[in-house]
Amino acid sequence: MRLLDRMLRSFVRTGSLTVIAPDGRAEVHAGAPGPVVSIRLTDPALYRTLFFNPELKAGEAYMDGTLVVEEGSIRDLLMIFALNRDHLRSQPLQKAVRDTYKRLRKLGSRNTLKRSRSNVAHHYDLSNELYRLFLDDDLHYSCAYFQTPDDTLEAAQQNKLRHIAAKLDLRPGQRILDIGCGWGGMALYLAAIADVEVVGVTLSVEQHALATERAAARGLSDRVRFELKDYRDVQGPFDRIVSIGMFEHVGVSQHQEFFAKVSALLGDGGVALIHTIGRMGGPGSISPWFRKYIFPGAHVPAVSEFSAAAESAKLWITDIEILRRHYAETLKHWEARFRLHRGAAETMFDARFCRMWEFYLIAGEIGFRYGKQMVIQMQLAKAGDALPITRDYLVETERRLLSAPPR
Repeated sequence: MRLLDRMLRSFVRTGSLTVIAPDGRAEVHAGAPGPVVSIRLTDPALYRTLFFNPELKAGEAYMDGTLVVEEGSIRDLLMIFALNRDHLRSQPLQKAVRDTYKRLRKLGSRNTLKRSRSNVAHHYDLSNELYRLFLDDDLHYSCAYFQTPDDTLEAAQQNKLRHIAAKLDLRPGQRILDIGCGWGGMALYLAAIADVEVVGVTLSVEQHALATERAAARGLSDRVRFELKDYRDVQGPFDRIVSIGMFEHVGVSQHQEFFAKVSALLGDGGVALIHTIGRMGGPGSISPWFRKYIFPGAHVPAVSEFSAAAESAKLWITDIEILRRHYAETLKHWEARFRLHRGAAETMFDARFCRMWEFYLIAGEIGFRYGKQMVIQMQLAKAGDALPITRDYLVETERRLLSAPPR
């Protein structure tokens, strides 16, 4: 108990955190004005486990109901962590734990074909109905693009589709590959706005089935095909490659393999657009709680890792855009919708699952709003003259797509 109290005294410099022990005793840790939270620990063992690994064990305890928020909310508690994160991670023991995770990050993300399928099933094959509870109507499970603060989630996801389509600089008759196609939203959009053929690949059984069904319902099965396949097994060539929210799951050990495959799949004059979560401040490691419960095998790359791997494949990096705060707003919308439909989610799963999902969505939003998380869009080309030499075409294409919505 003393060790945890001592750590919290040096940790909480902003806000107020009251910790109530199983026997009712309370310790208050307060600093400058900020969120006010009281939590009750119902398991005495938490005093030891939280001291040694707070970033993993706090989330687990909230899921299990052994850490109960009595005053404030779980959002307030996560805000206290975000505002005081540096004070925690500068402590010798916590710094050693973080350094260990960084050194071991490659071991935890060696994603073989078998492991990749297992990792995808862990998250994406939970239930299509779960995702319908909180995603936009078109089921886009990645960062939206908010052109104005008043954009709805649906509008912001359509903004993203136009933005990415513009960067692909499509031409009639082209063949396009969508790596990690999800429920098919991007592939279906591209086929609806241009005279192109699209192949989408995913390792999720649930996503593949629904994407195929959606293509048939929209009358696009003749130009859009979805395959249950790992990107490493795909045969080219393709004129364009797009990948949205998949590169985070490749694994740091497979970065060079991924870009080498992209290069091999692209024909002469080919262009690729990779949209991924990233981090500023150099290479790091994903939260141990997120790795264990939400995205096993994932690695959030720094721009330096991302660009070095692309360069190793002898690809032109023709454009890099960093989306700041857009994912925070996306996650805020998702969490609000999940909260609204929490009863349905609890019927599908249970209360523990809902606490886990709530923790995931709120922690994710706070990480993008106050932490080092961001989204990277990297445009790549096989040749230096594959794209216009100024960015004017992007604005012109987006305006055209906005005035002429998908057929």
